[in-house]
Amino acid sequence: MRHTPAAVAVAATLCAAALSCAAQSDKPRLQAPPQAPPAFAAQVTAVPAGKLGTTHRPGCPVAPERLRLIRMSHWGFDGRVHQGELVVHEDAVEPLLHVFERTFEARFPIRRMRVMAEYGGSDTRAMADDNTSAFNCRRVTGDPRRLSRHAWGDAVDINPVENPYVDVRGTVHPPNGRTHLSRDDGPRPGLIHPGDRVTRAFREVGWYWGGRWANRDYQHFSATGG
Repeated sequence: MRHTPAAVAVAATLCAAALSCAAQSDKPRLQAPPQAPPAFAAQVTAVPAGKLGTTHRPGCPVAPERLRLIRMSHWGFDGRVHQGELVVHEDAVEPLLHVFERTFEARFPIRRMRVMAEYGGSDTRAMADDNTSAFNCRRVTGDPRRLSRHAWGDAVDINPVENPYVDVRGTVHPPNGRTHLSRDDGPRPGLIHPGDRVTRAFREVGWYWGGRWANRDYQHFSATGG
């Protein structure tokens, strides 16, 4: 069977292409370098008046100029990085930056982190919204005889729904956190457990966890233990 010159040329071209493809397939493919994980970022400033709102009033135990606003990155329950805000006492800035950098590295999720002025100073509303917060010049929730450590800005509540508080009367705060009272079914996103990365980070800076109290305040950490 005779082949025309054109057919021979086409066959030669196809053969050369096949050899070229085979040679390329033998070469190791270059892979894109792995992306570096997001880095923790934070900015500390004086607190604008609008970020305090009704959370500060005459007679509060700490003056506004002793407070600081921390804007920081944190992981959310959606697996993405978000920006949050905390108002804290100036002496609490360094310890809390250490803590939240460690929890960021561990990818511990935080539902939201907004200043209490966005809730009109209502701890009830903030807890129901699963908001992580710090300064708020208020009484102890469930025990109005005492002033809360939040009034000094050296206490933090983290993920209140996942980490509810049981007051001296046995009431659960917030009510939608009741299903998370049990810590016996292992780690779950946003829950705080003894010896986990969150409690260890706070212990590293000398802060105390309310989850060890008799009345259980799983969300609460403070510099003084109160």
